[in-house]
Amino acid sequence: MTPKGIGLSASVQEYLVAHGAGLDPVARELIDATAGLGAFSRMQIAPEQAAFMTMLTRLLDVRFAVEVGTFTGFSALSIARGLPPGGRLLCCDVSDEWVGIGRPFWEQAGVADRIEVVIAPAADTLAALAHDPPIDLAFIDADKRSYKVYYEEILRRLSPKGLILVDNVLWGGRVADPAADVDQDPDTDHIREFNAAVVADPRTTQVMLPIADGLTLITHAAG
Repeated sequence: MTPKGIGLSASVQEYLVAHGAGLDPVARELIDATAGLGAFSRMQIAPEQAAFMTMLTRLLDVRFAVEVGTFTGFSALSIARGLPPGGRLLCCDVSDEWVGIGRPFWEQAGVADRIEVVIAPAADTLAALAHDPPIDLAFIDADKRSYKVYYEEILRRLSPKGLILVDNVLWGGRVADPAADVDQDPDTDHIREFNAAVVADPRTTQVMLPIADGLTLITHAAG
């Protein structure tokens, strides 16, 4: 099953993917392998988001990227494919089992040598990360209660023209639904609080896009 963007019908999703970057055999096989995880497979990013991230990585000439929350590696594959020779992606995750699903596909795509995986709490990995080289691109897609922690650690190390991508900022539309039951789903409140903190942060500027489950792009404020 192809991961679907928020508010898109299956037919529109298929049209969008077919008339965008599409899915090559490696990406399709990784999506199919992830589908074997059942309900957990919904954590995988959508194909249009993957293509967007590859293009951004290329356009920004990213040399060092960081990913917080790798899951089965589709997002890592997408970023790594946009890196130039010598570019590097650091993946932070806590499940070697899930990351292990993606590793063979990184090999098939010829990008495994660009990817370093650290299996440990991401907050610890980021806090121990040197400030040189700076981070040119970061992707945050992990536990929602820690989004602000990841954001702060990455922002301290972000290159002058660097970009932070934050996933799931629309959370299936629940962030905009006053009737959403935060007792049943506390992540709704975590994302609302993060979104509010970012838009009020004078150090950065941001745009929220309705790609997949919502993607916020954040960079240093001008001047």
